[in-house]
Amino acid sequence: MNAHTSSFTGQRDNAIRIWLYAVALLVFALIVVGGATRLTESGLSIVEWKPVTGTLPPLTESEWLIEFEKYKAIPQYQLVNRGMSLADFKTIFWWEWAHRLLGRLVGVAFLLPFLWFLWRGRIVPGLRVRFWTIFGLGALQGAVGWWMVASGLVGRTEVSQYRLATHLTLACLIFALILGTAERLAGREQVRVCPRLRISALAIIVLVLVQIYLGALVAGLRAGLIYNTWPLIDGEFLPPLSKLLFSDPVWRNYFENPLTVQFDHRMMAYLLWAFAILHAGDIARTLRGSPAWTGAFTLALAVTAQAVFGILTLVYQVPIWLALAHQAMAIVVLAIAVVHAGRLTGDRPG
Repeated sequence: MNAHTSSFTGQRDNAIRIWLYAVALLVFALIVVGGATRLTESGLSIVEWKPVTGTLPPLTESEWLIEFEKYKAIPQYQLVNRGMSLADFKTIFWWEWAHRLLGRLVGVAFLLPFLWFLWRGRIVPGLRVRFWTIFGLGALQGAVGWWMVASGLVGRTEVSQYRLATHLTLACLIFALILGTAERLAGREQVRVCPRLRISALAIIVLVLVQIYLGALVAGLRAGLIYNTWPLIDGEFLPPLSKLLFSDPVWRNYFENPLTVQFDHRMMAYLLWAFAILHAGDIARTLRGSPAWTGAFTLALAVTAQAVFGILTLVYQVPIWLALAHQAMAIVVLAIAVVHAGRLTGDRPG
């Protein structure tokens, strides 16, 4: 196979495809565990970044006490958890340690098989750049994770919502790239549709990622713990601008005003739901019964279920199990959107 071969043409290696699906599953687990780490307020329990030596947890009582003393030096302990017992500290420590260990596992699970497949010549040249890009984004994600944690070690009792949103959205982007690549390598028959349908399917992926970013802002500001009514927010469906945009400069409201952030998350949910329904209806007019229709209908159904999870999470004031279900379902929606868009090819005129 020469170097001019298309990235995916002829590349039907089942081992590579299964490897990518396995890594995507690990990334999914990493995102869910990360959500649990955030919800249990465990993310600042390890105050150092030791990519190699940090793999081992404390093994003796004296080592546990050393880690506990390090935690006592940060504002979260001093202002929120003062008086916490060592046993309670161990609980939050294990969540953060598991999250970091799983992150390392994802890196190893991607890099080692990738290098082996390269050595064996089983990855066509056109795909190598894509795989190196995914690995580079994964390495960047590790640095972003520490950048996020560092924001909560001095002068704050929690991490920056800006950095939390960046961390989660980058993880979801990596997940989408891995899954999309695996799906293309599966060699499933693509459905020819007009370019408009292909573009709208890709637009849904973008909307899902934007919605995930907005959801992370809500989580970072703990905005889900207030305005716990639906469909009204603060007693109104559309709050006045005097409440939404009172900070100066105006752009800060979209990231730091809990009312505005939650309102934007709600409005994006309505937009995403309407877009998914219209997309399914558009495909149904000409392709009902086809794989394209099945994918679009499944996607619309998943977006609807995710909206219901979001409403329940809000109304019941963010119980951990519901919040985790809401976050996990967001990744499921993203996965369905990626698979659906990957099976459409917009080369039919019209």
